[in-house]
Amino acid sequence: MDAKREKKLSKFLSYVLRHQPQSIGLALDEQGWAKVPELLSQARKHQQNFTIEELNFVVANNAKQRFRFNENAAKIRANQGHSIAVDLKLNPEQPPQFLYHGTVEKFLPDIKESGLQKMNRHHVHLSPDKETATNVGSRRGKPIILVIRAADMWREGFLFYQSENGVWLTEKVPSQFIEFH
Repeated sequence: MDAKREKKLSKFLSYVLRHQPQSIGLALDEQGWAKVPELLSQARKHQQNFTIEELNFVVANNAKQRFRFNENAAKIRANQGHSIAVDLKLNPEQPPQFLYHGTVEKFLPDIKESGLQKMNRHHVHLSPDKETATNVGSRRGKPIILVIRAADMWREGFLFYQSENGVWLTEKVPSQFIEFH
């Protein structure tokens, strides 16, 4: 599969598995799982044709590991980033001392005032390393990497979760836990 096709399919899957399953008449269960045959069928009905092989390729090779199959590959879901109600059944985990968040300069005034907010998603997304945060931040321009004092937050009672693809999730990050460089 060429990179352009892979990117297009990944964006489509993100849209329907994280935000708008109803846009193609797809049903997700309470944990965000969609039946693979139903996904393929409903996608075709909406002029989004892809094969099971292409779907397998995107799940296996997506650089951010956004999607996963269940044990028998009968169902698929997004690992995190939902704006719709789903329960991913994640358990709180103690984070490392520091986590990272990639952003761009235009958002810094709001972040300094209000911290990191989940906006229309279930959680704020944090990266385990600077490289990943840099990739995330560079989607919108020149990246600025914020260092999050996650261990301090944990000690103050903030809960953290780690998704299947290693992204750390929390409800919010107050600005006093952010190191602005």
